[in-house]
Amino acid sequence: MWAFPNGNIIVKGEGHTDWISGCCFHPSGSKLVTSSGDKTVRVWDFTKGGCILTLEGHSYAVLDCSWHSCGDFVASASMDETSKVWDLKSERCRYTLRGHKDSVNSIEFFPFSNIILTSSADKTLSLWDARMGLCAQTFYGHLHSCNHATFNMKSDTIVSCDSYGVLKLWDVRKGVPMVSIDAGPHPGNQVAFDPSGKIFLDIGDIRDTDFSEAICLQC
Repeated sequence: MWAFPNGNIIVKGEGHTDWISGCCFHPSGSKLVTSSGDKTVRVWDFTKGGCILTLEGHSYAVLDCSWHSCGDFVASASMDETSKVWDLKSERCRYTLRGHKDSVNSIEFFPFSNIILTSSADKTLSLWDARMGLCAQTFYGHLHSCNHATFNMKSDTIVSCDSYGVLKLWDVRKGVPMVSIDAGPHPGNQVAFDPSGKIFLDIGDIRDTDFSEAICLQC
């Protein structure tokens, strides 16, 4: 972790035995959760300068992680076609979310909510009730692996991207895409809304070169 603007390293930790796929700050900013190809999720404490908890249970690489706004729960997404909700107080898996038919590529808690959003290589997005461990809604429309999905601050709109560079804006209440944008032919790896919820960013690969591209669009 680096400090800005001087760029000095504040914390450096080692512990994962394979590539690191995702990270998310604790709501208070005092801790960090990471996911890895070594099948584990790790919690890091900045004040202690190291890993304080390792969560094991996935059978394949963990691709993403998200921290609940209360700070007591972490969600993880894995290539084993499942997601997990971890209770950090008991240090155990509270629920395993099953339903996707392929790798779960991204996961995110809605702010101040028990709803979880996942995207999957099975070409779908899903909303889950973290209190019950059940799928509440599934979004169909992508024709290729969905690499990432996120929501705006109001939590009424979702943006997603797939492996062919197609972006979709979804109305959460109706469960249907409002807009579909072909930003290909290169894969879209990650999407993000600006705070207003009116502009979103797509980050993608240009696989024939050593560069990546970012596309900024207005809703």
